[in-house]
Amino acid sequence: MLPHGGGGRNTRRMEPEGSRLFAVIKTGGKQYSVAAGDTITVMTLAGNPGDRVTFDRVLMLSQDGEAALGTPFIDGASVGGEIVEQTRGPKAIAFKKRRRKNSKRKRGHRQDLTLVRITGFLTGVESSVGTAPSE
Repeated sequence: MLPHGGGGRNTRRMEPEGSRLFAVIKTGGKQYSVAAGDTITVMTLAGNPGDRVTFDRVLMLSQDGEAALGTPFIDGASVGGEIVEQTRGPKAIAFKKRRRKNSKRKRGHRQDLTLVRITGFLTGVESSVGTAPSE
C-alpha cells in the first residue's frame, strides 16, 4: 500500500518538480500529467501492443518551471506514446437488495483499459523537445 493512499496503476516520478519536462494531456475525458518514460493507464484506445499513438489535446507544457498554458489546448503541441498492453480493470460489483421482498440483483463490470508508455513531446512550431514518434 502506498503511503499517500494511492494504489492506482499510474507511475509517479521522483525528480524535483521544476527540473523536468512534463505535460498535461486530455484523453478519454480525463487529464493526465505525463513525462517521457512514464507508463499511464487510459481508457481503451484502438491499436495493438507496439503501435504508436499521438495525444494532440495538450493542456499544458512545462519545462524548468516555465509553463505554457493552452486555451483550452496548445496549438501544434503533441505527446507521443506507445501502446504497451490492452488490459482490463478490476471487477466492480453492483449489488442491490430490497429487504423483506426476496429481491436482489448482482451485476459485475470490468472496464477496458490501455497501458501507454510516453515516448516524447513534439512542440510543433518550436524545435522538437525530447523524442517524438516518427509517423
